[in-house]
Amino acid sequence: MRFKTSVRNIQTFSKLTASLSSLGKVAWVRLDDDAVRFTIIPETGTQVWASLSIESIFEDYTIQSAAPNNTINLELPLPPLSRALKSAINATSASIRLTKKDGVPVLSLTIITNTISSGNSANGFLNGTNADPFGDNAFREEALDANMRDRETVVTQDIPIRVLTAVSVEGIHEPRVREPNAHIILPSLIQLKAISDRFTKLAMATTTGAKSGGSSLAPKLELAANMHGSLKLSIATDSLNISSVWTGLTNPDLDPRQIEDGDIEDHPSAKLKAAGPDAWSTVRIDGKDWGRVLSVGRLGGRVIACFADEHALILYVYLSNYDDGADDSVLTYYISSFSV
Repeated sequence: MRFKTSVRNIQTFSKLTASLSSLGKVAWVRLDDDAVRFTIIPETGTQVWASLSIESIFEDYTIQSAAPNNTINLELPLPPLSRALKSAINATSASIRLTKKDGVPVLSLTIITNTISSGNSANGFLNGTNADPFGDNAFREEALDANMRDRETVVTQDIPIRVLTAVSVEGIHEPRVREPNAHIILPSLIQLKAISDRFTKLAMATTTGAKSGGSSLAPKLELAANMHGSLKLSIATDSLNISSVWTGLTNPDLDPRQIEDGDIEDHPSAKLKAAGPDAWSTVRIDGKDWGRVLSVGRLGGRVIACFADEHALILYVYLSNYDDGADDSVLTYYISSFSV
């Protein structure tokens, strides 16, 4: 079993792991010839299924195993990986390989950084302690220090992991969710997160449950979309009722190949559109969990939200790839809706 690769885009990989680690501490990572997949399935909260094209974050990618498609399954702690990648942001290069240290499997992250050093940097700008800084010879031309040179620093960080058997992960699959009633391209996630966090804090401050520490009594954010380009975010308590509405958004067209019977006119979203702009598909979600989900906004990219009315919210985050013609990298978030 072998795995070794160079990190092509350290900044994107670092932002991705930071976003994922806010939703779960451990990820199931599936590596193979075609893609890199991160899956987070917490006991409560949002599930994440991220499928990344190899070219979006890696290069010089080498993988080999006895499994079909050279598949390797890992259980990976996200916080240590996130911290390691943060330290590599300004690195000249970074590489990852699967190896063992003292019999324990690890992902070994090697970071190379180049800095300029000078052998005479401690001599100061003036010769002699009594030199007049305002004298005639205070400013003189000097030759570039011949001793200045690049200095290469190599740092290796080992992240303990578990190598999983194919049998142990074969039953893991994405949740099955009914066809959405509405689908819409979200506005800036940074803007949406700022407003969502503000709504949640205001509601928490005005509820008795929040003051007594009863998280189960905390109010839920209500998120709704129609098929006429509008998105609505609101929250209500006994003493607070606020909302914010975005208009002029895009409802993307459906691909008939992704519909079971191929009949778009009979799709729930077509029926909601025919009902007019006052017809909404609504979900109720935990405000704090939603705020963590929206941290994916740091990655940029287009985000399509699919609303299964009173059931679930699915976000598809499409990341830009470097190579034209490469498969899209997609992060899929499954958020269950709370009942009223």
